[in-house]
Amino acid sequence: MTGFDHHYADLGDVRLHYVTAGEGFPVVLLHGWPQSWYEWRHIMPELAKSYRVIAPDLRGLGDSSRPADGYDKKTVGGDIWRLLQRLGVDRFFLVGHDWGGPTAYSIAAAHPEAVVKLAVLDVAIPGDGSANISQGGRRWHHAFHQTLDMPEALIAGREDIYLGWFYRTYGARPDAIPPADVAEYLRTYTQPGALRAGFSYYRAIARDIEDNQAIAARFKLPMPVLALGGGSSWGRGAEVVESLRRLATDVRGGVIADCGHWMPEEQPAELLRHLSAFFRE
Repeated sequence: MTGFDHHYADLGDVRLHYVTAGEGFPVVLLHGWPQSWYEWRHIMPELAKSYRVIAPDLRGLGDSSRPADGYDKKTVGGDIWRLLQRLGVDRFFLVGHDWGGPTAYSIAAAHPEAVVKLAVLDVAIPGDGSANISQGGRRWHHAFHQTLDMPEALIAGREDIYLGWFYRTYGARPDAIPPADVAEYLRTYTQPGALRAGFSYYRAIARDIEDNQAIAARFKLPMPVLALGGGSSWGRGAEVVESLRRLATDVRGGVIADCGHWMPEEQPAELLRHLSAFFRE
């Protein structure tokens, strides 16, 4: 896509693909599953008018490499921190959607002096003190993805069917992610090792809960936090604000109407309005 610069950083145990645009104070955007940096394509051009935008592909996903392990969010967050250090970025705004949210929380907890503001989009943080991030089993795919080997065996060669269900169903509208954009996600999720890497994010949930409970027992995040949930379909609604209020001292946000889970793609203008106001405060 025009206006975006693509790069790779070899960090030793992982090679991260990342996309940049614009100049100014850094804004780091972390995507979720089953997506890549590409989910920010509608957000980045406007942010790039005022900020230096950095959108990595997380470990194992998109066009980053797919190590055998290291999918707990403390390790994934460490990848992003090492990348930013290499880029000379020591203070930044941080935004995370889906698994990018718990990854962002881990970074903010480890480096509160560096994360000036944190935004978390349509995800709860594992280990936040709530009963279950899987909503008592409603999010059935959490347990399925944690089952070793079986999901890969059933889905390989049928990624369009399986992942397509999420793209069509988790939005407020079935066409929230158009076919051409689905094709870009499938380009990366049909690559060797991509299914395993994606499911490994779920297989690390127990470790994430343990890590985050230890953080929460020690302190709450001190930086301002914006928490937004989608109000329709599989959007998490007010659950996002409730989760972050257990973990941070200064939380604002709420629910975006007519929006399911795919917030940066379903409601980019509304999300930009919230982010821009939050960053300017």
